[in-house]
Amino acid sequence: MKKPVEFKWKHYQPDIILLTVRWYLRYSLSFRDLVELMEERGLSMAHTTIMRWVHQYGPELDERVRRHLKSTNDSWRVDETYVKVKGQWMYLYRAVDSEGNTIDFCLSESRDKQAAKRFFKKALAFSHVSKPRVITIDKNPAYPIAIQELKEEKQMPEGIQLRQVKYLNNIVEQDHRFIKK
Repeated sequence: MKKPVEFKWKHYQPDIILLTVRWYLRYSLSFRDLVELMEERGLSMAHTTIMRWVHQYGPELDERVRRHLKSTNDSWRVDETYVKVKGQWMYLYRAVDSEGNTIDFCLSESRDKQAAKRFFKKALAFSHVSKPRVITIDKNPAYPIAIQELKEEKQMPEGIQLRQVKYLNNIVEQDHRFIKK
């Protein structure tokens, strides 16, 4: 059996590589946890090997899987929180629908209009994402300005209702704790 070009010169079979990458991306497992799981299955590998696989195949998996994701509904909840990435504090912008399905996320060094605008452009670009009917936000003053500018640039539909209701954002607020974990 011939290996696909993407896996040429790899010591392990493509299904093993994809399984370990998928487990790492889906579950909160460390590289060393995955080494232990693979050892239980009779495979010996280094944690750095798995790390290289995640870096190499992770973006491609994300790109191929996105189009098969369940469609989100048109009621968005948007919020940002801060997380530490490689020792540096960053803002994590996130949007979920009213059922808690993730629409998109984006990391930014700043919490301003440009970051919010970049996040909304990115979120609207995906095909599995329904165009929003209503967007619920917190009191961050950058969101209304960014949304208005996107409407003026015709990158966001005109009839979107913007709500700044504290308690309707609980879905995304409560989900932050799992992200930070």
